Amino acid sequence: MIPMSIRHQQGKTAYWVYNDDPKLATIVMIHGLRGTHHGLDLVAKELTNFRVIVPDLPGFSESEPFDKEHSIDNYVVWLNEFISGLELRKKPFLMGHSFGSIIVSSYVSQYPESVEKLILVNPIGSTVVDNTRSISSKLAIGYYWLSEVTPEKIGNGILSAKPIVMITSLALTKTRDKKLRKWIHSQHMKYFSTYANRRTVNEAFKASIKNSVRDFAANIAVPTLVIAGELDNITPLKKQKELVSIFPNSRIIVIKNVGHLTQYETPDEIVKAITNFLT
Repeated sequence: MIPMSIRHQQGKTAYWVYNDDPKLATIVMIHGLRGTHHGLDLVAKELTNFRVIVPDLPGFSESEPFDKEHSIDNYVVWLNEFISGLELRKKPFLMGHSFGSIIVSSYVSQYPESVEKLILVNPIGSTVVDNTRSISSKLAIGYYWLSEVTPEKIGNGILSAKPIVMITSLALTKTRDKKLRKWIHSQHMKYFSTYANRRTVNEAFKASIKNSVRDFAANIAVPTLVIAGELDNITPLKKQKELVSIFPNSRIIVIKNVGHLTQYETPDEIVKAITNFLT
């Protein structure tokens, strides 16, 4: 029996392939900040009509970090090399969740002929830097700043502190299903701190707060689907709707009663939206 996903290696990048049939149309998925391919596992497994490829971002989980800065520009260079290295028969569809949405949007704005369609799940539709008056934004910026300026051992301890990871998980999780909430928290506790080193995660965090999909939307002509959570407290729904209006060719689907973790809480609805959009 063929497993649901198979691990592969391309240079320093580890990636997983679901439904490994080259005859199927391919979706390449990019996960969010401090995530891994595991975060998109539920969605990838359910997209049985597609070949799905999910790498770990450089510097996270099983992929080695850059020698250079973990900036959006350098992630775009990496993504171009990664997709080219797959040697696909046809142009893929491209999906990004959260921080991954910034990376894929910047990529498509520079390489518009390389993908068929773009899917953004819980995209970062406005920069955190523009919203530094909010208490949560100030706390996040202060948290990463503290982890960077303290001695390395202390800084790593701050980044991986279980109470902080749990507070973050509690803030993002909206479901009232106790069993599902417990599972989501366990996923964050298991994978949220699987980054290479504090330089990697701090550079990626800075990239995530200084950039947004809004920076690239006007230059993206390929058909684009935005999947937003009604209760998203990273980019509020109002900002997501503003974002959609900037794209030349886009549509939005709003999933009710869920926030930034649609890939965990409502994978069935994401799969349905993606399937309808791509077919």
